[in-house]
Amino acid sequence: MRILLKILLFPITLILTVILLICEFICMFGTMLLSILALLLFALALGTMIFLGEVQDGFKIVLLSYLISPYGIPLLASWLIGKIGQMNERIKAI
Repeated sequence: MRILLKILLFPITLILTVILLICEFICMFGTMLLSILALLLFALALGTMIFLGEVQDGFKIVLLSYLISPYGIPLLASWLIGKIGQMNERIKAI
């Protein structure tokens, strides 16, 4: 019975493994690009606050740069990829 279940779940685990590898690559590459963009946005925010005196707009840009930094949305994406990977490993352990 267990062998039959493994045979039936094999295509699902294969598809999940391929999707996870693609998502991990996209997440890694996207995090690198978003880190550079976050640095540029942070510099723009400092320039806005110091040179233009628009503190409120500067803080909005700082918040945006934090969200796209590696500690914002990319961290959430990495967590989600990890959870899907755990689910894939549980399916493989059956």
